[in-house]
Amino acid sequence: MPSPDPDKVAAAIRETAEIEVMPLFGKLAAGDIREKGPGDLVSIADEAAERHLTERLQALLPGSVVVGEEAVAADLSVLDRLAVSGDIWIIDPIDGTLNFCAAIPIFAVMVALVRRGETVGSWIYHPVSREMFSAMRGEGAWLDGARLQVADAGPLDAMNGAFSPGFVPDEARRAELRRHYLFHGDPGDFRCAGREYSELSRGRRHFTTYNGLKPWDHAPGILLHSEAGGYSATMDDGMPYSLQRHKGPLLAAPDRDSWQALRALIYDN
Repeated sequence: MPSPDPDKVAAAIRETAEIEVMPLFGKLAAGDIREKGPGDLVSIADEAAERHLTERLQALLPGSVVVGEEAVAADLSVLDRLAVSGDIWIIDPIDGTLNFCAAIPIFAVMVALVRRGETVGSWIYHPVSREMFSAMRGEGAWLDGARLQVADAGPLDAMNGAFSPGFVPDEARRAELRRHYLFHGDPGDFRCAGREYSELSRGRRHFTTYNGLKPWDHAPGILLHSEAGGYSATMDDGMPYSLQRHKGPLLAAPDRDSWQALRALIYDN
């Protein structure tokens, strides 16, 4: 089956953000937001954007199926579509919904294309800055036509990134690490996987860790990071990221050697 034109996918994402997302940024009423679970918000903009993008992407690739964050929230069996052998779109209509609902301008629209079980396309769009990050497998990672490259690895205390707090339960050890690094939830944490993967892929951060591995948060970002030269794997078994695995521990780093050094720093202590 022919692949969709990546530029048309990008155009559909931009259109969705312009029509369904940005008009509501900073303008949501209390009744426009609800909790799907403790601390897990969804807004009417998330739902409208997912509907709009689902229609546009399926029109670009007839016969494809969609796994969207909000569709899964409504019906968990939608995740079963990840096992189909055909083309699958994975959608996060607004990654960073907590920020969006608080009128904090750090959020993204994320899309991945999966073909025969392999992520082959990635698009991460930042509606506020209008930056489009994209990658097709084997063709590099790009920001609006400029090729991306991850940061060079260096001494551990010279690299910057963020840890998941659960990986370092000891408070003394956590305080020691915090002298050099962020923890997710600290001031300065993006609370947006799309922003974090974009910063990794453009070389502004060196590494990140995750425990939750929802496919809409990571399928687009992992491919973008990989095509920018980065290396990632789960720390417990050293395996590549898998769409079928929904919990970590995952570490993304500039290369395999720095991944191993960071793993020893984070996971072996």
